[in-house]
Amino acid sequence: MIFIAVRAFYLDIARWAGEEPGRWGTWAVPCPIKVAETADRKRLTRTKARIDQRTRERLPLLETFARAAAERHRVASAQLQTASSVPPGDRFTVDGAPYTRGRNPASAAARDADGRLVHLDRVEQRAFWAWASVEFLRHTGVRVEEMLETTHHAMIQYRLPATGEIVPLLQIAPSKTDVERVLLISPELADVLATIIRRVRDRKTGLIPLVTRYDDQERQWNAPAHVLFQYNRGGEPSTLSSQTIREILKETVAFMRLADATGRPLTFTPQDFRRMFITDAIRTGLPPHIAQVIAGHANINTTMGYNAVYPTETIEAHRAFIARRRSLRPAEEYRTPTDAEWEDFLGHFERRKLSVGTCARAYGTACIHEHACVRCSLLRPDPAQRDSLVEIRDNLIDRIAEAEQQGWLGEIEGLRVSLTGAESKISQIDTTAGGGPVLLGMPAQR
Repeated sequence: MIFIAVRAFYLDIARWAGEEPGRWGTWAVPCPIKVAETADRKRLTRTKARIDQRTRERLPLLETFARAAAERHRVASAQLQTASSVPPGDRFTVDGAPYTRGRNPASAAARDADGRLVHLDRVEQRAFWAWASVEFLRHTGVRVEEMLETTHHAMIQYRLPATGEIVPLLQIAPSKTDVERVLLISPELADVLATIIRRVRDRKTGLIPLVTRYDDQERQWNAPAHVLFQYNRGGEPSTLSSQTIREILKETVAFMRLADATGRPLTFTPQDFRRMFITDAIRTGLPPHIAQVIAGHANINTTMGYNAVYPTETIEAHRAFIARRRSLRPAEEYRTPTDAEWEDFLGHFERRKLSVGTCARAYGTACIHEHACVRCSLLRPDPAQRDSLVEIRDNLIDRIAEAEQQGWLGEIEGLRVSLTGAESKISQIDTTAGGGPVLLGMPAQR
């Protein structure tokens, strides 16, 4: 961001110099920051890869997460119903968990086996909205603010002109892109919407209460509407917030104890359901331009950015390339190795152990130093053999001195190469053991 601001400042001065040369001409100079230095492509690519990996981790667990949300609501409903049917102070058990109802007959609070006070009505309420949110988001792929703004009047009927069949549709109000769209209501989504309506409908009037919702994106209060995602808070209807949706999704993850490969909790956010919906739709054959209309994107590149599945053409072409390469290579390379070949392969690793370390030479390759291991860069010195390497270095120094005295010029060059290799191995051991900075041989600045 700093580079972009500095480059924009230089370009502004250049433009001002063209308009007012007398005032800005002396300050117009070439910008020292190149266009490549302000490119944000690498960061965007890494972000895309990280988000795609997040979607791939959660998409196979979507059905498990939905069943866990339904099971949590079932358990919470059973706890609330059982607690309401027993006298105050009595004990009851739900799914093997003991509880003791509180003394207040007007309250649905109870204490668990550890003595902690649990408000079962609040637990059931949060469990229900967690289940409803999961089902609504995974069947529609809408944004969380669009879900929270859905009203009773958003459900409309459309009669097909060809067959006359009535199709239920869900009208999504303008949100991020200010574009209204209509989605088809599946039988599963219709069951969820009917359950929500039965829950929020006023028992006396049979109508859905009017509530006023604060829009976090627009920073304003919306007009009163028959919003579906509302609950009774202290006798007054109130709307759910996006932060509440995120919290109850975390509670569902804690209930099912779902973790990733590293053991950390595998969290789900409302945006994850939107990405999984688009990914699953395109993966099952829905054309991308139709997925763009359903998702409400203004650009199809945004829709494809949500898609976390590798292109089928790339995968099939790669598989064809592997099959073609195998057909062209000799068949002997794909046969099962004999016992003698397998023993020779295992013996190669046994012969890698040397007196001063381990040889990293690959299987089937010859030694390029004729087993002069001190000179070889593939030798991995053993820290326990440092004293032996010091003795070899001192011996080489003495032999070089003797060769210089006797005039054995033919041996001096080879001895110096071995001395350089021994000193390099000793330095490698000292650097690895000390864990200090590595000397790169760069000149020091005084």
